[in-house]
Amino acid sequence: MLSLDRIEKDLVDQVRLSPLEAKVFLLVTTKGKMDAKQIATNLDISYDESINTAKKLVERGGFIDISQTVFEAMHPRFTAVNMYRKMCQKENIEFKKNLVVDNIGVALEIYYERARTK
Repeated sequence: MLSLDRIEKDLVDQVRLSPLEAKVFLLVTTKGKMDAKQIATNLDISYDESINTAKKLVERGGFIDISQTVFEAMHPRFTAVNMYRKMCQKENIEFKKNLVVDNIGVALEIYYERARTK
């Protein structure tokens, strides 16, 4: 199983998330729906960094916004590939199967489901 550190690195390398976007994405995916204040507190970042990063993840296809300040990750098997596809379109790279990206979704699935079936 991939470690969360490895997944974070793969999100930066393969999906081209910023290091902060990767941290925020992993936090909400593994812990469940959160508001921007909770994200800021968990990652020891400013509220503005938190809200701006979460909104970027909505644009990238990683999160849905429940409200202006509350964010939720969609199922990681879809979001990892969605974010990768959007990055390919933006960078004008041919979209094709990427096992590293597929494995991100598979590895995060157990964390995602645990956080939502308490």
